[in-house]
Amino acid sequence: MAEKEQPRQPTHRAYSVIRRDGQDDYWLNIGLVFSHKDGGGFNLILQAFPLDGKIVVREIAEDRAEESAATPRGRQDQPRGGQGARRR
Repeated sequence: MAEKEQPRQPTHRAYSVIRRDGQDDYWLNIGLVFSHKDGGGFNLILQAFPLDGKIVVREIAEDRAEESAATPRGRQDQPRGGQGARRR
């Protein structure tokens, strides 16, 4: 079976919601969802698997996509390797 080309833009984001006592829940972005050309299904591309087995999928809203690109969301957006240095 031939692999069909995915749309260039994802339609949804996949999250693992981490419950934290006394704090807001943390929504960890773990993947993207691409709709099929015929509209009959989706491809779910994950970078991680949630420990509890639950994946929350939310539609990507235009205004939220621009906002999240401009605003860092915590440690996952910071450079790794201390002081922002790159490995060589």
